[in-house]
Amino acid sequence: MSATVRLPRADGTLEERRLAEPARWERPASAIASRVAFAAAHVVADPFGDNVPGAPAVVDWESTLAFRRHLWSYGLGVAEAMDTAQRGMGLDWATTRQLIDRSAAAAREAGGRIAAGAGTDHVPADVASLDDVTAAYEEQVEVVEASGAQVILMASRQLARLARGPEDYAKVYERLLAQVSRPVILHWLGPMFDPALHGYWGSAEVPTASTALLDLIGRHAAKVDGVKVSLLDADHERALRAALPAGVRLYTGDDFNYPELIRGDGTHHSDALLGIFAAIAPAASGALQALDRGDPLGYDAAFAPTLPLARHIFAPPTWYYKTGIAFLAWLSGHQPGFTMVGGLESARGVVHLAELARLADEARLLPNPDLAAARLRAFLDVAGVPR
Repeated sequence: MSATVRLPRADGTLEERRLAEPARWERPASAIASRVAFAAAHVVADPFGDNVPGAPAVVDWESTLAFRRHLWSYGLGVAEAMDTAQRGMGLDWATTRQLIDRSAAAAREAGGRIAAGAGTDHVPADVASLDDVTAAYEEQVEVVEASGAQVILMASRQLARLARGPEDYAKVYERLLAQVSRPVILHWLGPMFDPALHGYWGSAEVPTASTALLDLIGRHAAKVDGVKVSLLDADHERALRAALPAGVRLYTGDDFNYPELIRGDGTHHSDALLGIFAAIAPAASGALQALDRGDPLGYDAAFAPTLPLARHIFAPPTWYYKTGIAFLAWLSGHQPGFTMVGGLESARGVVHLAELARLADEARLLPNPDLAAARLRAFLDVAGVPR
């Protein structure tokens, strides 16, 4: 096989590129200690399933669970059934329940850490009351807790539609926090990831929303492990994490600025719950292992080449980043084909995906260059790009 491929550029030209040998990424001999790090994992679609928009998801369970074992092997936790797994974008609740149960069982076998999203996406968008929202959350929380996974209280589109201010968020979340059996992770997903979540926590003004969130956490700190923040605003994240009560973590969801936020400022740091970690698991593990060793240069060397790739995958419209995650998993041999539930493989263009491959190659993240090149050539042939 040949690792050479002709990649299209936005200007209409072709670049002949020989894919590089991958970097040597060591798996950790023991658990990563300096930070808590979750990779939000995608699901692999069954190529024999009718995974068209609006249809129930048909999942390739073997490949999906193998990908989670890959993440655990690098010392990362798995954040299951999150937006990366296409919650609200193709993954229905019946399949989500299976995903949570199967992944939690696999985590027990592997000795891996797992947290899973509990939300309200199984009830109609037009539910009538906050009580309806709370009941929907309670149903999903029960599923997650029964599986043995840690609960992530996902942001709710229904709550965002119904709430009239911070007091309505407090009413729902306080009822949930009173019931959970162990501390949960709260979830602040910005409108760049889901426009339906505009104004979450009761205000479109981020400082006002932050105050409401901090007030809620301050009253219930014993029930809150941390809060995942995905606003792509590093300055806001630094201020928020410094204001959190002692013992409450800030899990960065900032796929644009994660190296500096996880490294920290000498006083505070962010832990991680990131979709990009699913794409760059070996490098992310290498960076965190370097941090454990007290090797900041090794940390920077591992993370720096991944940042252009991350910023490209999460480029606007950001909510389609899942397509890039699945494409890279396919190029890397983690799944047999480039198909996604809900037909979402069509959500990014050919040139965008070619640039993604180029950046992954520059980061030396393609574990088998010959396989990646063969798959790229097949993809580009189908797309009509001349060899």
